[in-house]
Amino acid sequence: MLALRLVRTFRPSALARRMLVAGAAGAVGFLLLSALGYAVAHPERPGAAAARLLWCAVPLAACVHFAVAAVRSDPGVRPRAGLDAVGVGPARLPLLAAVTTGLYCALGCALALPAFLHLRGGLGDALSGGPGGGPAGGLGRLLDGVPLAGAAGELLGAGQPLPRAAALTLLAVPPLAAAGASAVATGRRTAALDHRPGLPAALPHRPPPVPTGLPWGVAVTAAGLALEAYAAERLIASAGPRMPLPGSLDGLGPGVVAGWLLIALGLVLAGPGLVHLCGLLLAVGRPGVLRLLSGRVLREEAPRVGHPVGLLCAVTAGTVAAVRLHGSGAVSGAAGAGEPAVGPLAALGAAVVVVCTVAGALSAASEFRSARASANDGLRRLGVPRGLLRAAAALRVAVLLGVLVPLAWLVAELAAMPLVR
Repeated sequence: MLALRLVRTFRPSALARRMLVAGAAGAVGFLLLSALGYAVAHPERPGAAAARLLWCAVPLAACVHFAVAAVRSDPGVRPRAGLDAVGVGPARLPLLAAVTTGLYCALGCALALPAFLHLRGGLGDALSGGPGGGPAGGLGRLLDGVPLAGAAGELLGAGQPLPRAAALTLLAVPPLAAAGASAVATGRRTAALDHRPGLPAALPHRPPPVPTGLPWGVAVTAAGLALEAYAAERLIASAGPRMPLPGSLDGLGPGVVAGWLLIALGLVLAGPGLVHLCGLLLAVGRPGVLRLLSGRVLREEAPRVGHPVGLLCAVTAGTVAAVRLHGSGAVSGAAGAGEPAVGPLAALGAAVVVVCTVAGALSAASEFRSARASANDGLRRLGVPRGLLRAAAALRVAVLLGVLVPLAWLVAELAAMPLVR
């Protein structure tokens, strides 16, 4: 009940983030149900069904990441005196964050189930308890949709009964995963706030700590590129095992997919170090007030915004590589059968990943702005003009784009090169 009451105090931007979390969770639930429908309709293809279910882990991870970013930027689950008065102190804030996130994700999954059943033509049967029978048979016939025909119906497993227990179990995965991750993130943030000393923050002569993940990120990215190149050579030389994309009968080898995942992990690990490096580049030479302020802020906030920025760089590189592969014809349909290289479910999963990544980066920027609000107020009280602060923010964005966009393009070219030769 407290979580529902806090919704009334949210700003429109916070409500928009929550609704977007619900939509992303609903899309992930739809993908999971599609994998289940394919498995039910094709029991003779257990490997393809398992591969489709594994592909759902990518948009699920993106949805969980966005849910955590939305919780971190949510003022409703931050320590404050009002929550302490009703018995929700720092120890219970993770539970409040988990319940709030779980409710929104459950709402999205609850909306995904009737949409999926309607597209399969089985919503009426699900409500009437059987195919057209029972007292609710009239309502069932009214709500029954026309099942999709052809390849679209095959993707959803139209015409086959859907196991209810399995469907509900899969729909419970996004809310539980997002709620658990939100609780862990909120607990860590609360512990960091409790143990943060007040004096060092007011000492500007102390340099910010240097993130240690940049060498590890570079090493993991290089390992991913090497694995992808090796797997691509083997894949081109021999028709090895494929991992079918959702919505397409052909796909990429497991080694290529594993290499791409390693590349993305490396960029995420290197994100804080890259942001810190951008701050150092701004302070090279004899910087003025503008460059000095921008570089100092980037170095201080690198641990906070580094991982979302690294993930955004990884998704950008993946998008550029996918466009390159699609344009060169390296990824084609089912062995020349005329099927598209990317089916509707794969496009839905890619859209979920892109939207969640961009929204997560914007949520991190909102959290960054909230964290810098007190420092900016102090600077304005000291006489710093607002135009200088806005120019510093624009300079930070320009430097990040100038470093990360060429990096994403270089990684995309290196990742696509073994498959387009």
